[in-house]
Amino acid sequence: MPENNDYITSVFYFKEQVQKFVEERGWTEFHTPKNLVQALNCEAGELSQLLLFKEYTKKDVRSNQDLFTNICDEIADVFIYLVSLINALDIDLSEIFVKKMQKNRQKYSKEEFNNGIYFKK
Repeated sequence: MPENNDYITSVFYFKEQVQKFVEERGWTEFHTPKNLVQALNCEAGELSQLLLFKEYTKKDVRSNQDLFTNICDEIADVFIYLVSLINALDIDLSEIFVKKMQKNRQKYSKEEFNNGIYFKK
């Protein structure tokens, strides 16, 4: 197994690595919430563009090495900007995740929202 993987890597590791990367380049003053949200949207758009008007299955994506690599790179870019936004606003991701999941469980009950049924409440 690789040294860093989802089973053993903490959220703090990501926050620390992104913060160090940003600070080493003198980008902190430019990493305002607005700028980071816009950058996040740009990267999410690049990810979306890879899949635009395509109906790839998981197998399709995993078997096309170039496509898979590009998707992984764009997901990482989205994640990096998200972590930078979390850092810029001094947010505890674990705390807000737990709170939001509690809200989602109440808002979207498994009895009402299942088998692909979804609508915005």
